Amino acid sequence: MQLEHEHTPAAIARRLGRGPSVNYLRDWVYGGIDGAVTTFAIVAGVVGAELSASIVLILGLANLLADGFSMAAANYSGTKTEVDDYNRLHAMEERHIARAPEGEREEIRQIFRAKGYSGEDLETLVVLITSQRQTWIETMLSEEFGLATTLRSPLRAAASTLTAFVIFGSVPLMPFLFASGAGSAELSLAMTAVVFFAIGSMKSRWSTQSWYASGFETLSIGLAAAGIAWVIGYALQGFAG
Repeated sequence: MQLEHEHTPAAIARRLGRGPSVNYLRDWVYGGIDGAVTTFAIVAGVVGAELSASIVLILGLANLLADGFSMAAANYSGTKTEVDDYNRLHAMEERHIARAPEGEREEIRQIFRAKGYSGEDLETLVVLITSQRQTWIETMLSEEFGLATTLRSPLRAAASTLTAFVIFGSVPLMPFLFASGAGSAELSLAMTAVVFFAIGSMKSRWSTQSWYASGFETLSIGLAAAGIAWVIGYALQGFAG
């Protein structure tokens, strides 16, 4: 079985020299799925209520702009909060190391004792880790607070979510733009189902699921949301008479 990367000294040096990569996959998946789900849910709800194609386009485009921006803004704020929290705890650890170094060394000692180290090995670890201030701080942030040392950009996270939302969220509306009339709803369903399956299949590259299992999982989630919207639209249309 072929390994994911080489383990020669030169290859390792090149890979580590690039530093840890920052992944925005979850922002793309989140934005793509939510864009397709919410836009097609609007399509399904309007079709269920037997309203016109123009209503589908108006509500769908409003969703793309308003909900897409809202999701991007929320993702920006959430990611920025993570960065702010990291900076706050980083400053706190710097302050504690400066004012109570022996207490912070004892924290390192107890952390690695809990991992199974003892005796001379444990003390060597404590000395090595606490001899490098940044390593000391990063170890505390990771082990005491469970924080990752690689920070994600709030702007890139928001941009990834918004881009995926607009791209995939526009798919359910295309039949009503270019082929309005009979069959538009069925074509929209088919195209959106393909999008759901494609997103699920693509994200399997970064998971242990097979591409078809991940694809069908995402497809099921999307169609369930659309089905709920269609039922609500149909019920409201019947209620309104």
